[in-house]
Amino acid sequence: MFNFDTHIPVSYLERKRLKYNPMKASLSAIICLLFLASCVGSGKRKNKQKDNQMAANITNQYGYNRDFLKRYTKILELTNKNASVIIAPAWQGRVMTSTAEGDSGHSFGWINHQLIASGEIQSHINPFGGEERLWLGPEGGQYSIFFRKGKEFIYENWQTPGFIDTEPFELTALTDTSVFFTCETEIENYSGTLFKLGIEREVALLSAEQIEKQTGIDTKGLACVAYISVNTIFNKGEKSWTKESGLLSIWMLGMFIPSPSVVVVIPYRPGDDKDLGVPVNDNYFGKISADRLKVTGDHIFFRADGNSRGKIGIPPLRAKGIMGSYDHENNFLTLLFCKLPEGKTDYVNSAWEIQKNPYSGDAFNSYNDGPLEDGSQMGPFYELETSSPGAELKPGEHLDHIQITLHITGDVKRLDLISQKLLGVSLEEIVKAF
Repeated sequence: MFNFDTHIPVSYLERKRLKYNPMKASLSAIICLLFLASCVGSGKRKNKQKDNQMAANITNQYGYNRDFLKRYTKILELTNKNASVIIAPAWQGRVMTSTAEGDSGHSFGWINHQLIASGEIQSHINPFGGEERLWLGPEGGQYSIFFRKGKEFIYENWQTPGFIDTEPFELTALTDTSVFFTCETEIENYSGTLFKLGIEREVALLSAEQIEKQTGIDTKGLACVAYISVNTIFNKGEKSWTKESGLLSIWMLGMFIPSPSVVVVIPYRPGDDKDLGVPVNDNYFGKISADRLKVTGDHIFFRADGNSRGKIGIPPLRAKGIMGSYDHENNFLTLLFCKLPEGKTDYVNSAWEIQKNPYSGDAFNSYNDGPLEDGSQMGPFYELETSSPGAELKPGEHLDHIQITLHITGDVKRLDLISQKLLGVSLEEIVKAF
């Protein structure tokens, strides 16, 4: 389906060769990533109706969001012609948003304008938004890093660690089309295990040639933006990280703009539930109704309208390394690629309870935001999420988690062929899923 191992950023390969010396790696990134170029698309919208829709909600325009973010935090913009990505160093180098069509183009990432403009720091979490951010798991359970030892698993005791919430990562390298961050920190899990860890994060725009090598997609004549992120954690302590004392995992979350016209699509591997696990887990916040979640053939369809809170998960042996969404009203196809390590099944379980099997977690997730019981709502937004296996690391060892995010728009027939090739379903099947 796609070749994910060979055409990754040069700086990543250099870090490997240099045994992960961050200072040397930074110089390598500056020198080696100058060749990267962004995906070039058509510069002007041809659909007047789409222009009118964008004008009606300027907060969905890329140029507006870039200027908004500039007023409240330092940003880095990776750009080439019409494809751009905005990154916020103060918020762990997260990708806040991107565009395939310049300043007046659609802004793909969900941004929490109200919270950012308020300047307030909230107690449990600061959901600034962003279409790709780095977290660590597990969230709940006896090895949680979001709950202190002995505390009840309730919201009042839940706390997002500062280094993945409000504390900045250090910027160590920057070019026109790539950025590299590092962080060193420590945290204790619910069972009392202390982790001393290092984090590296690199984000780079992909050229049209690289997109084709990675995914098989020919983007000529289409408007698109694509970026790869290489996320790494290191055991900086003197003790091994073991399953018996708890493992960490890399957890990537992307927040996007919902709509009644958006449907998430996740292909899964067919087979016996006893061997592979259930195709989809929808028990995170209660069972999801059939008018919002459909499993048919070897595909999962999930409404992403921001009107009903629900989350689904795909077990590691079911995941095929790709998921996406399609907004038929705006004709945007989003694809998320993440090739998982073969045969690994120890994914951390983030359920808010002491668990019988703390390594029975999911590899892919999607979340649809919606009102809480009191009527309040964080978003609305929807999420596409991926996780690494638990990091069973000896001192000095590392774990990598690499993914590609691609947004593409243009000729519907060509988008349909891309969807059939990579997701295994036509756009019509997606649109008519509900």
